[in-house]
Amino acid sequence: MSSLLLLFLLLLLRRALALEFRYHDNREMERYLVQTSGSNPDITHLYSIGQSVRGQTLWVLALGLSPRRHTVGIPEFKYVANMHGNEVLGRVLLLQLIDDLVRGYRNNETWSLQLLNSTRIHILPTMNPDGFDASNTDCVYSQGRPNNNGVDLNRNFPDAFAGLRRIQQLEEEQRENEVRAVIGWLRTESFVLSANLHGGALVASYPYDNSNGGGELVGGASVTPDDDVFLHLAKVYSHSHASMHQGNLCSDTRPFLDGVTNGYQWYPLSGGMQDYNYVWAQCLELTLEVSCCKFPPVQQLPALWTENRKSLLAFIQQVHLGVKGRVFDGSGVPVQNAVVEVRGRRNMCPFKTDRHGEYYRLLLPGNYSFTVTYPGHEVLTETLNVPHGPDHYSAMKHDFVLRHIPTTTGRTSAHPTSANLTPTCNYTLHLEAGGATYRPSWTGLSAGLGLVAALRSLIG
Repeated sequence: MSSLLLLFLLLLLRRALALEFRYHDNREMERYLVQTSGSNPDITHLYSIGQSVRGQTLWVLALGLSPRRHTVGIPEFKYVANMHGNEVLGRVLLLQLIDDLVRGYRNNETWSLQLLNSTRIHILPTMNPDGFDASNTDCVYSQGRPNNNGVDLNRNFPDAFAGLRRIQQLEEEQRENEVRAVIGWLRTESFVLSANLHGGALVASYPYDNSNGGGELVGGASVTPDDDVFLHLAKVYSHSHASMHQGNLCSDTRPFLDGVTNGYQWYPLSGGMQDYNYVWAQCLELTLEVSCCKFPPVQQLPALWTENRKSLLAFIQQVHLGVKGRVFDGSGVPVQNAVVEVRGRRNMCPFKTDRHGEYYRLLLPGNYSFTVTYPGHEVLTETLNVPHGPDHYSAMKHDFVLRHIPTTTGRTSAHPTSANLTPTCNYTLHLEAGGATYRPSWTGLSAGLGLVAALRSLIG
């Protein structure tokens, strides 16, 4: 009996030590993800969103009760790391997060059960494996920052503020492999909340990163219609972090009040991923700068995980802010592309229902007036009192039921459509590869390039 007990304890110890605190290369990372998925098929699913320039697979691990496919009412969340190849702590943090979530679930720990029972979590540990291979271990300098073509991936996404005066607006086919992979990924899942992990500072940054000098500029910041929510999300991360909220721990960056900043107010950048997520994929995304040093020494990794663990978990929980539900047409069928707008939050591209007829709106507690429009149906306006959902791991649930426009008269009833509700953004939403495809029309966007400062290539 004692020998069996010893063997059991040794097996447990081996499993506990399976993921070491060190920098795993891309091949080791792939093996770990394959092993984790193979050992936990009920709560994990490994899939690829594409390849890097050098042909390395961009692996995503999904975790949840239904890891292979979306479940109506369960929000989709994602973390992305290593967009800049030499900013490497995010790789370590996300692998440790996977390990923590799986072990917590297997041990019936409440925190893990609550997250995985209520959320589908997607984790992309490296968006730029080629850059990682080329990086050195310097804390500041940028060897390995771009992809294998020498392109900064966080300047390569379509930019909503570029407008018609842009000399050349690259078509999607001409963008970098890694960027195209993420754009395609956003079409296959209706992500609600996201963060991408960087290094070189200690701050939670939120949209917008760019501006065209219009009404979005407020006090030096480029403010989104959901600025209150973004500020809340950033503070959730910074104040759950061991020290980020202090705002002044990195000697080579300016102080950040509460450890948060508006991206544009820090420094403007064009073609950033968080703006793209928000404008075209209706996914609220933050950029998390998680270490002053881009490539922290290995001996610091356990402490850095401890500093970030609570923040990473608390941020996932915020996907349950606000209200969620479905929109049904006059026949009781859930409909795609119904516009769901909140008064006072005029998004550049309107939030629309997905292929399941679902909508998700991250909102702080309060009263909100919703307007729902869909062709052939009367405009529906309802006021909802939204509570604080994250505490219960579920946003408020509310379905909208539309009524057909009467056709007894020969007259066509005038009603707002997505086109005239949002004159600054014309796009259509199609089904493609099982998901929503966003096709922005540049002619409907603002025509100014706006204020673009010199890009700080050494940060974020």
